[in-house]
Amino acid sequence: MMNCSTEEVDTLTQKLDLVIYVPVLVFGLALNIAALVVFCRLLRKWTESSIYMTNLALMDLLLLLQLPFKMHAAHHKWAEDKILFCSFLESLYFVAMYGSIYTIVCIAIDRYIAINHPFQAKQVRSKKNALIVCILIWVFVMVATSPIYTFREQKPGNFTCFHGFSKKGWSTAIIVCLEVFGFLLPAAVLVACSIQSIHTLKASKNSDQKRAAGVRIIYSSLAAFLVPFTPCHVAIFLQYLVRNGIISDCKQQKNIALFIQVSINIANVTCCLDALCYYFIAKEVRSTKDTLRLSISRARITSSSDV
Repeated sequence: MMNCSTEEVDTLTQKLDLVIYVPVLVFGLALNIAALVVFCRLLRKWTESSIYMTNLALMDLLLLLQLPFKMHAAHHKWAEDKILFCSFLESLYFVAMYGSIYTIVCIAIDRYIAINHPFQAKQVRSKKNALIVCILIWVFVMVATSPIYTFREQKPGNFTCFHGFSKKGWSTAIIVCLEVFGFLLPAAVLVACSIQSIHTLKASKNSDQKRAAGVRIIYSSLAAFLVPFTPCHVAIFLQYLVRNGIISDCKQQKNIALFIQVSINIANVTCCLDALCYYFIAKEVRSTKDTLRLSISRARITSSSDV
């Protein structure tokens, strides 16, 4: 690894960062701030869904606020006395990313309960429980990302923030936990809940329009999760193989270095994809004069009574 220079990759990704980060930052901020206004001011009544959506918008805004620092760090080295501040920003970045992942999963679970277990949903689902879950997500991701403060070695001289974690940051234990609890387990829960919800919706006797709307929302949630986060975690695993000497070919290392930078850029696009989901759901809620949750629950109750 030490004999393989990725300087040309770094130069390319610096330009790529500007191409992707600038529009993501501009549109992401506008869309997520507008989404907060919709959920907090325009919707007359708070629901479990709107609480989760608000939490997701806050996570996305937190991630977006780190992008200017990432862009600056891509073009400038930071003084060594900024290491703690850099670790703080890196921690917030991963808090936002994995907080978004867990919030999306909780939305899928909440939707699954409402669609597949409408009777039990009355006891399980509540605005208070949704708020508690959101708080627990914040606490969990903050604690889980705290080891980031130990990932930088105290070395004299300037350094590149958001890049160049020490070997400790690429240890087997860290990467296994990140891949399993940060992506694979949430993805498995999301896919399982989504498949069951889609199956129930298609089997229900609800109107074609409402049923199709419910299925579209579930597919959009799946896409907003799998499209940005799958390449990112594949790239992290490949980079782990590089950092631990399992992949030693220089050309492969350069390709992986490029892949991880591009995939992380794609992962940041989720801030815009989530916002599109907010508006799609809000539109469906307003057009039917009821929340989609209530419409789906009634359809499920109707189909259950016919069995």
